[in-house]
Amino acid sequence: MDWKYYMQRALAAPEEGDRIEYFNLKARVSGNVLVNAQRTIPTPTYTYKADVTKFYEEYQKLKAECGYKLSFNTLMMRLLVEGLKVAPRLNAHLEYNHTASCGRLIIKKHIDVAMPIFMDGGITFPVKVRAIEDKSLREISDQIADIMRRMEKTDVDSLLFDLIQQRMIGFMLKGKLVSTVAQIASGFVGKYSVTSVKDLFKEKVRDPESLSMYDFNEGTVCFTNTGTLSKTLTGHISYGPLLYPQVFLFGISNINDVEYAFKNEKGEVDIGTKKMLPMTFAFDHRLGGFGDVIPLINKFEEIFADPSVIHEW
Repeated sequence: MDWKYYMQRALAAPEEGDRIEYFNLKARVSGNVLVNAQRTIPTPTYTYKADVTKFYEEYQKLKAECGYKLSFNTLMMRLLVEGLKVAPRLNAHLEYNHTASCGRLIIKKHIDVAMPIFMDGGITFPVKVRAIEDKSLREISDQIADIMRRMEKTDVDSLLFDLIQQRMIGFMLKGKLVSTVAQIASGFVGKYSVTSVKDLFKEKVRDPESLSMYDFNEGTVCFTNTGTLSKTLTGHISYGPLLYPQVFLFGISNINDVEYAFKNEKGEVDIGTKKMLPMTFAFDHRLGGFGDVIPLINKFEEIFADPSVIHEW
């Protein structure tokens, strides 16, 4: 037996000619967040297919008359705000002690929506749209436009180093010394390193208009839209990991035109088209259950049935 080949297969090691890509800084940060989420948060999801026919028609009217650039994403973010106002336990951070099986829910005063944006290499990372609980559609649109403008002026790698340092301190304060030391060491030494100690202590010169570490910290809730990746996608999000300490994620996909049968005024069976929007709600089951999501869905249904209210937003 060729023991070298045997061990290579057992370790799923690369073979000759394979191309190897090591995680860069962005992938390390996002990977750490997602793995911790999977390990620590019991997350059920619910897919809700909403009839947004009237809602979308009203959006088109508002978009034509509002006098500013209004995206459907912004409208859905504002819809989320309305839902969270009647379901405030979803706009919260949860602290939990696994050893003692106890914890506390911190219901947040402000609604800070974590909105994933795309970075180099296909990595997504959430940027926080702050305190939008009382903001109009115009104000939210302007805030998002400003975030994207400032993003172009931001040295993301430098900013992520600050974010990593903050999280490493947090891990150490929680007693996770071994994993913290291992993560720090692997970042500077060996084949998995992403920088050098010398680079770490270089003076950082940043554009005063660039995003800050606070803009990259966790929001109070996460909103994501796979429809921004491709307009031809017809599926929906089936699972979305929660980003600790958040307890709720709201995901949407593309609007689909769906044919349905109905009786017209003559009592004859006819065929029409509805616009259906698949939505996904992921929540921390430690909250207590699906009952916390019901008020939000009911509020959505109310607005979809009479969407004229969006002109007041």
